[in-house]
Amino acid sequence: MTVSLPVLAGTVSTVLFVVSYLPMLVKAFRTKDMASYSLGSLLIANLGNVVHSLYVYSLPAGPIWFLHTFYLVATAAMLAWHRMYAHRPRAGTEPARSPDDVVSLATAA
Repeated sequence: MTVSLPVLAGTVSTVLFVVSYLPMLVKAFRTKDMASYSLGSLLIANLGNVVHSLYVYSLPAGPIWFLHTFYLVATAAMLAWHRMYAHRPRAGTEPARSPDDVVSLATAA
């Protein structure tokens, strides 16, 4: 079986894109620290992926199907984690104090 150059290039680029994305997913999953991710950006990425699916899955099966499916799952996971964990304080940090808390602490001392 002979593999064409475009399919080989698609396979190599798919592997590279997936490998480059995995560290971010693993770190987000492990730390649950989603503060640096924008909800708006994650929503747009998910919407874009859903719309892009109409095009991708109309193509013959190939590396692009795997890559797009990976992006669908990855962006959906990031959005779900953001909704679950974005409002949690980071490990080892205290909750932010409002200016009123600071004033009341200063006058109490």
